[in-house]
Amino acid sequence: MYAIVATGGKQYRVETGDILRVEKLAGDVGAEVDFDQVLMLADGEEVRIGQPLVQGVAVKGHIVEQGKHKKVLVFKYKRRKRYRRKQGHRQQYTAVKIDAIEV
Repeated sequence: MYAIVATGGKQYRVETGDILRVEKLAGDVGAEVDFDQVLMLADGEEVRIGQPLVQGVAVKGHIVEQGKHKKVLVFKYKRRKRYRRKQGHRQQYTAVKIDAIEV
């Protein structure tokens, strides 16, 4: 059984036992997380597609880690003008382990 959930402006395919890196969520390590925006649910041959959400389905999990991705460098440059700007960015994420898909 798997489900498609939406969180942080993105969509993820999840199964029980998966570890998912999503945009930063509030909460400490070990806190319970519920994803109630389920767009699709597939169980063997049966597929339920929401319009836009599947009613009565929730994905349960818990927070495993709070962290930052690798640094992305942004470099602006204008030729012949001595204009150079270097900026770095590290996006924060939350690692969530999926415990159950509840129907």
